[in-house]
Amino acid sequence: MNLHSERFGFLPDGREARRITLASPDGSRVQCTNLGLSITRIDVRDRHGRPGNVVLGFDHLERYVQKHPFFGVIAGRYANRIAKGRFTLDGVHHQLATNNGENHLHGGVVGFDKQLWDVVALDAGHDTAAVEFALRSPDGDESYPGNLDVRVRYSFSQDHTLRIDYRATTDRATILNLTNHSFFNLSGGGTILDHVLRLGASRYTAVGPGLIPTGELAPVAGTPLDFTQPVAIGARGMAAGLHVPGYDHNFVLDPDPGCDLALAAEVHDPASGRTLTCRTDQPGLQLYTFNFAPPEGIRCSDDVLFERHGAFCLETQHFPDSPNHPHFPSTVLRPGEVFRSSTTYRFGVR
Repeated sequence: MNLHSERFGFLPDGREARRITLASPDGSRVQCTNLGLSITRIDVRDRHGRPGNVVLGFDHLERYVQKHPFFGVIAGRYANRIAKGRFTLDGVHHQLATNNGENHLHGGVVGFDKQLWDVVALDAGHDTAAVEFALRSPDGDESYPGNLDVRVRYSFSQDHTLRIDYRATTDRATILNLTNHSFFNLSGGGTILDHVLRLGASRYTAVGPGLIPTGELAPVAGTPLDFTQPVAIGARGMAAGLHVPGYDHNFVLDPDPGCDLALAAEVHDPASGRTLTCRTDQPGLQLYTFNFAPPEGIRCSDDVLFERHGAFCLETQHFPDSPNHPHFPSTVLRPGEVFRSSTTYRFGVR
């Protein structure tokens, strides 16, 4: 395996951002930057052996400094939504920024996606290449309590598996929900409506206005959210009547006995033959289908234009608004505890 670190550019305040490439001998590779830990591209081969980029990203740092739809980033301190930006922890009421209508989204105005992380380790072995990043989020950062120390490790192996390992500690009780927000298109262009999807989820967190959970863990059976058997993403009219012009829903992942990482999703692109299998130890998975792309689309790496429904996200996570639903899995992290989590995305062909 090969590893390369290079200058990606400079931020407006003069700090240098790095771009790291993790590559296998067959030319498959993952590139990322320490600005927001954005995964900038993933090149894997199709059924004919032709390499192609399967994530939405940019060739230049300046595009990441500008506003973009969280392409490839690590979202935090709390990924996804918190209703009206409010939660109560140990009897103390906290008010976060409301940066998604009246709700809080992906950590606030300056979340982890906009931070320049430290590159703390680079490692290239026979089977795997890896990079590890660190960030300290100080007490009061985006109005969250506690000094939080976070480490994220990206590794890429010869079997074309991207693994993301998370670790975090705090000196004061806080809430934490971390995810990677990569946008995938296994064809490398066009829409993802013909991609065939199966999810390891028989329930989802029902939502109301603003995509805030109602608290109900509802069955997917008989709804457009039933992906328990493989079906094309666009086969049901993109979830008509479910509050959004497409999918933007958290699925409750089913247990996968005997597996450390449960099956979250399997995707197959009939056009290219590429496949993607996602596994995780997290309780939820947010499926998002790029519903809110600007009308003119977004021009990404290699000058490829992506429009609405031109990509999908598989965001492994705890449930949205968990701090306000005591029966949801807890997202509280306390001093002396260590948050650990892992997710894998394995690429193949058939």
